Amino acid sequence: MSMLDQVYGPGFSENLPADRSPMLEKTVDHLFGEIWSRPALSVRDRRLLVIGATAALGRADLIQIQAQGALANDEFTAEELREAVLHLHYYVGWGNGTQVNNGVEAALRLHETKEQK
Repeated sequence: MSMLDQVYGPGFSENLPADRSPMLEKTVDHLFGEIWSRPALSVRDRRLLVIGATAALGRADLIQIQAQGALANDEFTAEELREAVLHLHYYVGWGNGTQVNNGVEAALRLHETKEQK
């Protein structure tokens, strides 16, 4: 659970449902408890890999979650995220790149709103 908060920001794990499905249990225990916790790559390095892989899927919703985590943890600036969007357009195609942009921009708007409060 602590790695979830480390990846997605303080308090993220508190939003998980109390009644956990087997899939959610394995995600928490294995993916975050073992894989994201391995020392050879930083959370920021792993996030870049996830953003790249997710970009190829064209999933704005999943990109937004990663970008929100990156912003919550001060891993990337808005400028760096936007530069990643531009770079990814050429590797994942313009349609998928547009979805990456949509997810990043949604995360930036949400982050900006939180900072103004």
